[in-house]
Amino acid sequence: MAPSPSLADIYKYVDEEGVIHLTNIPTESDVPYELVMREKRVQFNLKPSEISRYDHLIVRAAEKYSIDSALIKAIIKAESNFNHQAVSPVGAKGLMQLMPATASSLRVRDTFHPENNIEGGTRYLRYLMNVFKGDLPLVLAAYNAGEKAVFKYDKRVPPYRETQRYIQKVLAYFDQYRKP
Repeated sequence: MAPSPSLADIYKYVDEEGVIHLTNIPTESDVPYELVMREKRVQFNLKPSEISRYDHLIVRAAEKYSIDSALIKAIIKAESNFNHQAVSPVGAKGLMQLMPATASSLRVRDTFHPENNIEGGTRYLRYLMNVFKGDLPLVLAAYNAGEKAVFKYDKRVPPYRETQRYIQKVLAYFDQYRKP
């Protein structure tokens, strides 16, 4: 495995007693975390066996929610690179990078547990598919930037560079994983 650098963030918050807490994993949804430092992190390229590690969970969730398993896999690749312990700079967690509030509303107790995360993320994806009537670019934009952002731009992909790149990346992985 060849490492490639990526950035992880260090956050702090000060509790009611004035104690400073530092973390690279914001775990509390009701705490006002503040970014204090960027930290280099090593991200490894995956072996083919590691990419298929969660296939049985993906297929189960895909069948349950009538979503193409290749799409779920593409989102996992784009979101976490199949790292079930991934945490984004904004606090999204797990394989499908569920935000704490989203995970809570989906009743996902442990976002780092692969089965729970895939189940919750796929259920959320099904919800977005219903809201946006299967319009995949809008669904992916909502998954990345939030459904409010898509509504803000009159049910169009928001003009956010990150979201536009995200959609392209997921669609490319989707096409790759659909091929036999």
